[in-house]
Amino acid sequence: MSTETAYIPSQSTLDSSVALNVEATLSNRALSDPFFIAATYDISQIKPYQWMAKRCFDLLASSLGVVAILPLLLIVAAAIRLESPGPVIYKQTRVGLNGKTFHMYKFRSMRQDADKMLAELMEKNEIGQGMFKLFNDPRVTRIGKVIRKYSIDELPQLLNVLRGDMSLVGPRPPIQAELQHYQHWHYFRFATLPGLTGLWQVSGRSKIKEFDQVVKMDYQYINHWNLWLDFKLILKTFPVILGGRDTA
Repeated sequence: MSTETAYIPSQSTLDSSVALNVEATLSNRALSDPFFIAATYDISQIKPYQWMAKRCFDLLASSLGVVAILPLLLIVAAAIRLESPGPVIYKQTRVGLNGKTFHMYKFRSMRQDADKMLAELMEKNEIGQGMFKLFNDPRVTRIGKVIRKYSIDELPQLLNVLRGDMSLVGPRPPIQAELQHYQHWHYFRFATLPGLTGLWQVSGRSKIKEFDQVVKMDYQYINHWNLWLDFKLILKTFPVILGGRDTA
């Protein structure tokens, strides 16, 4: 794995041979255990000291973040409660580092029966079978449109960061049902903790329609990961959020 310091690559510079590079490391074991490829590239094992520093930064930044935005969290929670029935926080099982599942938290931005409607909307998916994104999702509430536009619905995931399920920066965690569409090389993205933001989020997000392209960005992030790259991605996230750009 490369240890060079990497700036955030543009889509045009993404490695077109990612699948071949990852598949070349596969063994017979990976055919029965697809997460084997993630364990092989696990950056917590390859760069343990930087990884510990990453975890310390996550704990400090997320703790300060929760305290700083507490008034906003209370206002959003009240608005969701007033608009529609159902829980304020939506909890969903996601897949994280090396295939470990966890409950990811979000502010509820959809109708209470959103999960039941997913099957009939799958044919309208705009990003490929490995991930679901629909720009004008009919399940989204009025408050939901606002908090999704500015990624406010993701703020409860700071609790996931505190719990160690997620990091501030990393690939987005999929739901288990999406794994049935994964190719072997796609499992490379589980070689690090999932994150609130990452290369995909600051590089076009909903404008990127191919799941393979998303995974190639995850490959670039993991293959070139260092703390400085995390800081750059966090800094690039703020203008994206404040501008409400490329949301779905």
